[in-house]
Amino acid sequence: MPRQSLAPDFFPPPWASSWGEDGQGLWLTISLQGIRLLFRWIRPGTFLMGAPQEESDGYFLPGKESQHEVTLSNGFWLAETAVPQRLWQAVMKSNPSGFGWPQHPVERVSWLDAQQFLLRLNNLIPSLSARLPTEAEWEYACRAGSSCPFSFGEEITPEQVNYNAAEEEGGRCRRRTVTVRSLPANPWGLYEMHGNVWEWCHDSWQDDLGTEPVTDPQGAAAGELRVVKGGSWACAAGYVRSATRDRHYADYSGGSISFRLAV
Repeated sequence: MPRQSLAPDFFPPPWASSWGEDGQGLWLTISLQGIRLLFRWIRPGTFLMGAPQEESDGYFLPGKESQHEVTLSNGFWLAETAVPQRLWQAVMKSNPSGFGWPQHPVERVSWLDAQQFLLRLNNLIPSLSARLPTEAEWEYACRAGSSCPFSFGEEITPEQVNYNAAEEEGGRCRRRTVTVRSLPANPWGLYEMHGNVWEWCHDSWQDDLGTEPVTDPQGAAAGELRVVKGGSWACAAGYVRSATRDRHYADYSGGSISFRLAV
């Protein structure tokens, strides 16, 4: 691959099987048993995490979405999709998903299941140190520079997001997950950050993240509850916003819960 086509300070990590640059920035892939997963480079930056009160009015929320400034001082790689079932199957030799299609995201996995997957994947690909994104990293990447409720703007449609639009005039609900990469990507090249499946984050749950500026937050030091973000196919539009946050016990694997990889 021509070196001159890449950012001058870019050197691919040893675990990358291919790499390049396009209109959305740097990308690279991992490859396992012929299965390829693409990652996008998420640059360091500062953003407003959470949402103004009027955005979340009328929704039952388990924790506050207090708006506050977050600085992420280090860039990171984030998978362009949730982990597809065929990659999970290749690593774990099983498939817990309720919607059993190889190119759909794996679901019905707990936070602890995700940790076991990460351990095995990192052992299978030398030098890889895949992990779950923090809640702040996840929301930063989901927003992709937007301060609106969604990376697509103030509103969404079923053509953009897999969510339950049945209660909206002319809306519909697919009642299932969709194939990864089948809906439009956000401006940073990430697919299905809104809806489709909830996604585990690294962090232990905090009821309120506060209003003070923070740098590189990692969540609570300890706790039995872990953060999920993004909503799912079964959620109304208000629950698939960038700021929406929920929590489950680390061993909970019910519902449409999945995850995506960060490095």
